[in-house]
Amino acid sequence: MAHSSVLRGMATLTFYAADHAAAKKWYSEFLGITPYFDMPGYFEFRLGDYQHELGVIDSQYAPPGRSADTGGAVTYWHVDDIKATLDRLIALGATVFEPITQRGQEGSGFATAAVTDPFGNIIGIMTNPHYQEILQQKNNL
Repeated sequence: MAHSSVLRGMATLTFYAADHAAAKKWYSEFLGITPYFDMPGYFEFRLGDYQHELGVIDSQYAPPGRSADTGGAVTYWHVDDIKATLDRLIALGATVFEPITQRGQEGSGFATAAVTDPFGNIIGIMTNPHYQEILQQKNNL
């Protein structure tokens, strides 16, 4: 199947919080829902028409080199082949911010990586079975 864009859509937006419990309370109140996924160090909401994911990670798990300044969010774009996409970004002059990292339970299909583009921006890429499920549902309508 040919695609018009390498970046197929937002998969997961993550933020970091040093006070993880307070962040869960605040986001639950703000969003009017509790996280659908909740474990020590990470919780996640599904939001919007396409059920995009908003996750909050305990700051102690932030990748080395992450700035402690305001901001620090990485938007992960769903890609079909994380290694090929990462290799292409590097070939185009990006540098690895976070190498390919398997997420969740072994074999779950979730993996992330991030690069810093030549202009200092962080681009997150991700294989995300949830994104693929939502796309499949949309295509079956």
